[in-house]
Amino acid sequence: CRCVRRNCNLGERVCRPLPWVDWEMGKKNHVSETPATAMLRAHQVAFAELPYEYLEHGGALHSAAVLGLDPFRVVKTLIMQDQDAKPLVVLMHGNRKVSTRNLARQIGARSVEPCKPEVAQRHSGYRVGGTSPFGIRRRMPVYIEESILALPQIAINGGRRGYLVQLDPQVCVQLLGAAPVHCALAE
Repeated sequence: CRCVRRNCNLGERVCRPLPWVDWEMGKKNHVSETPATAMLRAHQVAFAELPYEYLEHGGALHSAAVLGLDPFRVVKTLIMQDQDAKPLVVLMHGNRKVSTRNLARQIGARSVEPCKPEVAQRHSGYRVGGTSPFGIRRRMPVYIEESILALPQIAINGGRRGYLVQLDPQVCVQLLGAAPVHCALAE
């Protein structure tokens, strides 16, 4: 029997499987719950799951190529810090770099730099390559490149390597309080 109970002995006639569960889906396509998806579901945010084959140091450009998405619509989550080592989150287009000088000027800091991978993991609770702005372990200010907010849909990390979620970019402002900034540089 394929019902929600394990080792069910009632059989198909008595116990019907749930209609919304895809029983044929293999382990390869299944993505377990992450703190990011838990937060999105708790706030009843509509999103689509986009799993893909993760490549070490592939970045947003690799995920965009594998999923057939425009790299401009794939948003990367960067954990950075100011001159006092206070962490902050920057959401940037997948095919752009952050101008740390422009960002520092706009947020009122003397300087901003990327965190080392182990520091970023400690602040966010996510492994580098699987960092999502949703469900972050530590409360940090979030900054989003303003042109991202003009897009109809974005793909952003869902809290695991090889896993993006597609959603409305306004969710970043509503749930995270993301402040718009202009700090993108072409790669």
